[in-house]
Amino acid sequence: MSHAHGPVGPSPRRIQIVVAAILVPLAVLTGIGLAVLWPYTGPATIATDQPARRDATVTAVQPEPCQQRTARQCGSVTVRLTNGPQSGQTVTATIPEGPGSPVVSVGDDIVVAESVAPEGPPQYAVLDHQRGVPLAVLIGIFALVIVAFGRWQGVAALIGLGVSFAILLTFILPAIAVGKPPLLIAIVGASAIMFMVLYLTHGFSVQTSVAVLGTLVSLTLTGGLAVAATEALHLTGFGSEDTGLLAVFLGEIDPRGLLLAGIVIGTLGVLDDVTVTQAATVGELAQANPTLDARGLYRAATRVGRSHIASTVNTIVLAYAGASLPLLLLVIIGGQPASTVLTSEFIVDEIVRSVVGTIGLVAAVPVTTGLAALVTASRYAVGHR
Repeated sequence: MSHAHGPVGPSPRRIQIVVAAILVPLAVLTGIGLAVLWPYTGPATIATDQPARRDATVTAVQPEPCQQRTARQCGSVTVRLTNGPQSGQTVTATIPEGPGSPVVSVGDDIVVAESVAPEGPPQYAVLDHQRGVPLAVLIGIFALVIVAFGRWQGVAALIGLGVSFAILLTFILPAIAVGKPPLLIAIVGASAIMFMVLYLTHGFSVQTSVAVLGTLVSLTLTGGLAVAATEALHLTGFGSEDTGLLAVFLGEIDPRGLLLAGIVIGTLGVLDDVTVTQAATVGELAQANPTLDARGLYRAATRVGRSHIASTVNTIVLAYAGASLPLLLLVIIGGQPASTVLTSEFIVDEIVRSVVGTIGLVAAVPVTTGLAALVTASRYAVGHR
């Protein structure tokens, strides 16, 4: 089944054979990579002494003056426990002071921490709000919007999203956690996501295969540039506190490899969009203007690609800025010279992500457009003989 819209007429058998001869071995290698690198034992969990978490509903609030100026609400609440051994009982839970502490009202569904002392009854403290139901509603609205607009292709896109999360949660993250090479894991995992999601969403066609091939070439370039950039800039991968914590808990993890893996996986999401769009654009142009040859298709589609890349570059920068907003605010109030800040590893990491990812996207346009123009021109010629 194919959801792609392109010129009428089958692709020449020679083109089909060439594309298959390239992609089938790569798909087989991806399958072998999954089998060899699969985390069969699973990562070891870290033992913690965190208190048990219980669901509860607030029935009353007893406010008190706050000792810290940063606290938004202080005192205690009366709650009715809704799970655990004490379910149905009414207990008192303290509201922790400090920035980020939750603000609760009567009727709120919250999570409390249950601390059991050797002597005396359990003690409770407010941890967070329960967000399961509102989150499920939001995801449901998201799915309805996608299906309402995309119809069956929207359904396929949602299934593809599920496949991406499944590979991320069952292969990429566990394999890195057990100490296998993060960059190699990212390449194999990204390839598996690409093969499954693109064909599932856009159907089995030469046009989709061209998008897959363009994505592979651009992803390879991105990975090579990321390795070269991290080497040249002497990046260690310890640009964030999270990586430092992982190094403590998982001594065998490769922080620099983790940085490279993040660049590859992060680039794939935007790369798919560019390659699929360019392949589809070439098909639509050929259908709208049958007189265009491969060169004409390439030139016209490349103009569309330039506009797409121009907007995507801004999107990438703003996406990283939005994700790193607290960090950027700390930089601004730190009073350090701009040259010092911009060359610090935690900032350079983000710059490398943006720059390398953007170069990979730019490369995807001529590569995918050129392949699509050659294939589409041949396909249309055969269809109109």
